[in-house]
Amino acid sequence: MANDRLLVATRKGLLVLTRNGGGWNITNAAFAGVPVTAALADRRDGAIYAALKHGHFGAKLHRSDDGGRTFGEIGTPAFPADAAGAPSVFQFWTLAAGGPDEPGRLWIGAIPAGLFRSDDRGATWRQVSALWEVPERERWFGGGYDDAGIHSVSPDPRDPARVLVAISCGGVWETPDAGASWALRGEGLVASYMPPEAANDRAIQDPHRVARCAAAPDVMWMQHHNGMFRSTDAGATWTQLRPQGPEGVGDDFGFAVAAHPRDPATAWFVPAIKDELRVPRDGALAVTRTRDGGKTLETLREGLPQRDAFDLVYRHGLDVDATGTRLAMGSTTGALWVSDSAGEDWRLVNAHLPPIYTVAFM
Repeated sequence: MANDRLLVATRKGLLVLTRNGGGWNITNAAFAGVPVTAALADRRDGAIYAALKHGHFGAKLHRSDDGGRTFGEIGTPAFPADAAGAPSVFQFWTLAAGGPDEPGRLWIGAIPAGLFRSDDRGATWRQVSALWEVPERERWFGGGYDDAGIHSVSPDPRDPARVLVAISCGGVWETPDAGASWALRGEGLVASYMPPEAANDRAIQDPHRVARCAAAPDVMWMQHHNGMFRSTDAGATWTQLRPQGPEGVGDDFGFAVAAHPRDPATAWFVPAIKDELRVPRDGALAVTRTRDGGKTLETLREGLPQRDAFDLVYRHGLDVDATGTRLAMGSTTGALWVSDSAGEDWRLVNAHLPPIYTVAFM
């Protein structure tokens, strides 16, 4: 059965929306006026985690154990005093749950590109120092922010100690041992924003988002600054999607990607004009879908605005539920859509929300 609750993190608070008949209503709201930069609905125990970015108090974390009705502050990850560069956390960018047999384990990626782990549901945290200390970090740089940041953290469901992270701009990295050691992945990625001799440098790639197929964990999809990519070997190598057909590739820039949880050949992207524009082409919002492993792409527009649209969908602004049939998408203009048909058509849920950072089925 498709999920009937949505977690929506925005620039002015965290919302829980519940489906009621044919519509969706806001049933809980928290942190009014505060940017919620990341959120997680933990399917293991039902907890909801929210990462806040207070203007005066900085980055904070909160947890709800009653479905979002109330929240309490928990531990806040921080770089230790002896970390190289002694940085402060600017923003928490993503939250991820550990495996089903790791009931207290959580991961959080930050800007600057620190990775933190908790084993007690967020009460305490420690920096994963081995990733911070890789020599390639000297070449990392910010992709839209002053510093590089970690936005994708993906434990392998078969072995949750094996975790892949993606960094803008620092490439994709994998640990086989819960963070004790790391290897740089990403063969085949191309950074055309670099001089030609550096375009294939794996340590300065800008993966905008990485999504993994739950049923086939070696299959991953990436929205990169320079196109859409697919991996079938858990991120070691990547192939750029260059489908042939009447519509061609079209715009292959964007931030969001969602992987079908059961079908490793299906994924969704949200294209835009790249770099200095970052808006839908011709003011017409669309979703790109492939159902054959990237050989061909479909452009899906039904129910989306086809004129005067300035909507951009951020990295975590697109989600697919466990059935692979219902999707949700939120934009920088505060518009939220849901599709019950795997993206074939979309219905506007609300056009008046704050700018949306994250949508996630609960």
